[in-house]
Amino acid sequence: MTQPVLPIDPETLLISADAAREAARAHAEAYRTAQPYPHGGFDNFLPPEILERVLQELRDLPEAETSFNREQERLKSSYLPERLGTYTKNLFYALNSRPFLMFLEELTGISGLIPDPYFAGGGIHRIETGGHLDIHADFNHHGKLNLERRLNILIYLNHDWKEEYGGSFELWDKGMTRKVSSFVPTFNRMVCFSTTSDSWHGNPEKVNHPDGVPRQSIALYYYTATWDATRKSHTTLFRPRPGTGDKADTETARRELVQDLMPPLVYRKMMGLARRLGL
Repeated sequence: MTQPVLPIDPETLLISADAAREAARAHAEAYRTAQPYPHGGFDNFLPPEILERVLQELRDLPEAETSFNREQERLKSSYLPERLGTYTKNLFYALNSRPFLMFLEELTGISGLIPDPYFAGGGIHRIETGGHLDIHADFNHHGKLNLERRLNILIYLNHDWKEEYGGSFELWDKGMTRKVSSFVPTFNRMVCFSTTSDSWHGNPEKVNHPDGVPRQSIALYYYTATWDATRKSHTTLFRPRPGTGDKADTETARRELVQDLMPPLVYRKMMGLARRLGL
């Protein structure tokens, strides 16, 4: 059996920074030159026993922090690491550690990567049968930390997953005219990609495993201290695929129009009131 891509001890979850950088170096050129934007897919990413232990702990999930069931995000839930089993939680912390940042910086060429201690939007993602996530570009600004979003990693947890089971991860060109690449979300495959306001991606084909097995993944996001006042923050931007029945995200478009027309201070107060009222 081939060696895992990332040198990490399954018992202690410790990562050797030097070995991690060396492992990333072999894939750096392919990652950085990939189209339509830098990305890479890595099979056998972790020692498989690590993810087997994670799956054991995910048999007993708490109530989800967030759940989505609208046109653009159907039957999708996410779970913060701190409420999961001890081993799973510690794996997330290992993937936020300095040695793993060294792996990512060597791979991507992005220096000064910062992990998110709040795991905003990250954690364990689960999509049930019939669910999907339309093509989108991610939010670009971590408001609490005032950081620019730069990188996503996804590690899939689905044994023997086939393309016909749906849920494949798709990358689209910047003009949203065609799908450029696709990854079946099979067990121990990691997909990493650089995020911008036009790095269009998602898993728009409905999950339809014949035994009703949900699609599960580990999701983490990384940032740099490069945000400045000249930039405009945005939430997740959805785009319909041409020639499909994908629905436009009118809710977000309406919110952005209000933000553009309203003085910033008034808008922030209005949004704060809406959050307190649960609107």
